[in-house]
Amino acid sequence: MFYKRFTFRLIFRLLVINLLGYLLFYLIKNTQLWFTIIGVGLIFFGTIISLYYYINEIRSDIKRFILAVKTRDHTLNFKNKTTKGSFPELYESFGDILLVHKQIRLEQEAMFQLIKTILEQVPVGVIVVNTRVTDNENQEIAFFNQAASNLLGVPAYKYWHRLKQHLPAFANEVDQIPNGGKRFLELKIHEKFIQLSTEVIPLNLYGKNYTIISFQNIKDEIEQKETEAWNRLIGVISHEILNSITPISSLSDTINSMVTDKENLDLDEMEDLKTALQTIKRRSAGLLDFVKDYRLIAELPTPNLESHTIGEILKHIKVLMQPFAKVKNVTLGVEQTSSKITVQLDLKLIEQVLINLITNSIYAVEEKETPHITVSYRLENTKLYIDVTDNGNGIDVADLEKIFVPFYTTRKNGSGIGLTISRNIMKMHRGSIEVVSIPYEQTTFSLVFNYV
Repeated sequence: MFYKRFTFRLIFRLLVINLLGYLLFYLIKNTQLWFTIIGVGLIFFGTIISLYYYINEIRSDIKRFILAVKTRDHTLNFKNKTTKGSFPELYESFGDILLVHKQIRLEQEAMFQLIKTILEQVPVGVIVVNTRVTDNENQEIAFFNQAASNLLGVPAYKYWHRLKQHLPAFANEVDQIPNGGKRFLELKIHEKFIQLSTEVIPLNLYGKNYTIISFQNIKDEIEQKETEAWNRLIGVISHEILNSITPISSLSDTINSMVTDKENLDLDEMEDLKTALQTIKRRSAGLLDFVKDYRLIAELPTPNLESHTIGEILKHIKVLMQPFAKVKNVTLGVEQTSSKITVQLDLKLIEQVLINLITNSIYAVEEKETPHITVSYRLENTKLYIDVTDNGNGIDVADLEKIFVPFYTTRKNGSGIGLTISRNIMKMHRGSIEVVSIPYEQTTFSLVFNYV
């Protein structure tokens, strides 16, 4: 091994230096051979200098090697020293390390180019900003793909403040969620409005802070979903109106035929006429109620947001719904009523949502031997969930997509607007309603709030 050769040569040189030093000392002390003394002295100092350069050579090469690794300089090589000198194995190892380091670097660059190519091909806009805490004006954009340029109608800017000057609405929305999250925003690009679903993800890599901004135009998807929703709504409305109009029209024809060309009606005809008119009145009243329900969905009040604790909300619901549940012989458990977690909401509207959900659950567990409903809350990441769980018959998979459609109901005498109103109320709170159902075991409706 190289260190054995180095040790041998180092010991040999030190031994020669010691012998020369002893000889020089002896000659100076005991003889007058000045030419010999000068010659031995020069040899003595020459061996010392040779030892210095011998040791300094490897130190210098190690220093060059370390600098090459730090600066990622792959041009350095020690091929001329791998076949001669005291350290061929060492220099060969240096070369291998530099080669592996170069291969790793090339693999990283190849992977970066692969990821970059993929991101350039996807239809989602991606912008990566190198965040500098001390210099917000000159935050550098590390990546700006073609889809982002096309969606925003701007060139691939190098600095964030340039994009902010061109599209202040977009940049301001992104700046409002520095800790990450999703936003929906509408922009006017080249006289056309686009709807962008935007997500911001902060990231720290090797001590550097990055902000990944991804967005896509969901206008077509929204329009498609709106069309589907309108088709379902029109279908339900048409069904309800036809159910009311058909008997009214039929009875109107009957009444018309009864009174046409007649000046007087007998007692039986009067009774038939009275029954027909009562039926028309009843169906007209039903149609009027249907229209009122529709207006109730369309004209929800704007939420008056105030700070309320979860414990306060759950206490109110327990007081409101416990008597009704007791009458129906349903066990209603409201947990965590002492929670001090605070959220911004309209208490009256959220209470209405919880009343709707608990009422639905009470009817869902009517046929159970031990019916019970649980109301609780949980925190997950940046979301706050208020859960209403029951052990009723559950919801079929086919009905999960329909339960929020206006006037769709699986319950007798149900209006079909409770869940629709509840979802609209949650949307106005920038939240949502989620449902998970295992048929004949358990169903959970969750009110989802953003909690930061």
